Amino acid sequence: MEIRSVKILGREGCRNCSGMHRNAQEILKERNIDAECIHVTDLQQIMAFGVMSLPGLVINDKVVSYGKILSKEDIRKYLGA
Repeated sequence: MEIRSVKILGREGCRNCSGMHRNAQEILKERNIDAECIHVTDLQQIMAFGVMSLPGLVINDKVVSYGKILSKEDIRKYLGA
């Protein structure tokens, strides 16, 4: 699967959500995966994904995890990296 975009759905200023975003960015960089990585904090955008429990992980516009703080290793597995 080619990864084009990664989105972390979470609240502004949330340490856990920001940490997931930072970890995802690091993994993409380590693996030389040229994908957009965004921390989505707008509630309307988050709700458009149908996610009501944060944080969420979205890969190529598909929700793959929500309501669970993912470790760097967990994110790596989802990214297939």
